Amino acid sequence: MNIDDILQNPDEHVRFAAYLDQLGRVADLDEVDLVRRVLTDPDRTMAQSAVLRHLDRRAAGLYPGPAYEGWAQAMTPATNARPFLAQRLREWSLFRAVTLKLPWQPDDLLASSNWLQLKTAAGTNTEAIGILADAGRTKRIRNTAKATLSHRSES
Repeated sequence: MNIDDILQNPDEHVRFAAYLDQLGRVADLDEVDLVRRVLTDPDRTMAQSAVLRHLDRRAAGLYPGPAYEGWAQAMTPATNARPFLAQRLREWSLFRAVTLKLPWQPDDLLASSNWLQLKTAAGTNTEAIGILADAGRTKRIRNTAKATLSHRSES
């Protein structure tokens, strides 16, 4: 099934599943074009959700390696029109920097979403976890960070 056929289906649940399938199998060279096409779906929320799942899946696999930088640069123009997707992509880049101990700013982490703060609080960067234990946005984030630090000190 190609993207034009998917767009013709009136059932957004069917389109969502088909988009996820297409995004999961797309060749690297065609990925940006497919993301852009999915985002033309008349159901903006559903299309954004499908692309968000794709971004999370791809970023989770790519962030530790050098291919992430090129991928993120290619995805940026495709997601810039959707503030939530653009933010998620930026936050994956911040997560990468924190996790790989590349340069990052504590204020950027503290200004980030609950999603990123919670992901980082359960991560491996002791400095970032300590910042979140003290000043994470929610009680859950602070407690997760404290538990992560406690677990590390027991190991």
